[in-house]
Formats: sequence, structure tokens, C-alpha cells
Amino acid sequence: MKNLFKSWFASAAKLTPEQSSRLAKWQHLQETDAVAEFEHARYVVVDVETTGLDLNNDTLISIGAVAVLNGKIALNDSFSIILQQSKISHRENILIHGISGSAQQEGVIPVDALLAFLDYLGKSPLVAFHVSFDETMIRRAMRQYLKFTFKHAWLDLAYLLPALWPERLRSHRSLDDWGRQFSINNDDRHNAVADALQTAQLLQVAISKAKQDQKTSCYDDLRGLERRFRCALEYC
Repeated sequence: MKNLFKSWFASAAKLTPEQSSRLAKWQHLQETDAVAEFEHARYVVVDVETTGLDLNNDTLISIGAVAVLNGKIALNDSFSIILQQSKISHRENILIHGISGSAQQEGVIPVDALLAFLDYLGKSPLVAFHVSFDETMIRRAMRQYLKFTFKHAWLDLAYLLPALWPERLRSHRSLDDWGRQFSINNDDRHNAVADALQTAQLLQVAISKAKQDQKTSCYDDLRGLERRFRCALEYC
């Protein structure tokens, strides 16, 4: 734990006035209406690549995101960035995400990379598959480099999808499982933007199913459905 806190704060550079101004501007943005109809809202679907799966010790390498705007995937409203790494990840890790050592060394300074993500995100609600991992890695990076706690609305498709198709709970655990179920191909798996795009397509499928079942009309309804299902799993 001592090493964890040390890693959080050791490389936290002091923000320049311009960087502080960008962060303050984002913090004061008006919150998005979580009960807006799907056809009149913007959601940001996000995926991250990291140096590994250890939430305490591994670090954020890249963020990929795509927006779902007014019910449609907006390919012209996407985001991709590589954070500059002080230490290149292991070869085995590079073989998974495909981000070379030189790309990691030449990435964007973390403070600026994270501010760019916030600029892109605005206050749009977030969607991911297995939120706990993406959220933890992004929050850790925000705390370390921007020195603030990133609190935001997240929707987890890893729970929402089986909530809508409970008969597939035991057989469908991964993003690949659900992608195959609905013939949503991903030829560049573990590329953050490609994975975010696949997740965005699954979100569209989930919205269609929820509307068909008359279970939802907005993001807040989906979060409620996800949370009820999650609680049911914990107590069953």
C-alpha cells in the first residue's frame, strides 16, 4: 500500500496556469441530463489499454472512445490518445495491445492527455464493458496527474446485457462472447478505439432490447436496470 500511494503522488507535476484553467473549465460544465431520451443525448463509450491487469500497480497506456449521439454511433466524434510512459511495458503486454515501445515513449504527456480526454468527454455519461477496470485506471491517472477525484456517471454493459438476456448469464461473460452473439466483429481486438466501437454497437443492441421490453427510455433507466441486476447477483 505504501508503494501504491508513493506511485500516485511521486510523479504528480504541478499544473501550469493554462492546464489548471482547462481543468476548472471542465469541472464547471453543466451536468448532462441523464433522463433525456436516447434520441436526444450523447453518451461516450470508452475502453483503455494498460500495462497489465493489476489495478494497484499497472498504469494507463491509452484511452479510446467513441460517442453515441442521438442514438447513432458518431465515428467523426471519436477519441484516441497514448499517454507517454516513463517505462515501456513488457514485450508480452505489447503483443496484446500492439502499442510499441517507441509509441509509448513518444506519447502525449499524461497531464495533457487526460485534459484532452476531459475536453472530449464534456459531461456526457460514460459507458464501458466491465466498468470497474476502466474507471479505476482512469481515476487513478486523474488523481496522480491532475490531482483531483474523477467522479462521473458510468453504465456497465457487462451487467446490463445479462440483465436484458438473463438466459445467457452463464455462457456470456466477455466482450467477445457478446460480440459473437450479435455478430459484431472486431478485427482489431485490444485496440482501445476498436473495443470502444464494439461496445458502442452492443449499447445500441441493449437500447433496442430495453425499449422493446418497455424497460427504459433513457440512460438513467439503464443504470437502474443494471444496478438492480447487480444487486440480485450479489444476494443470490
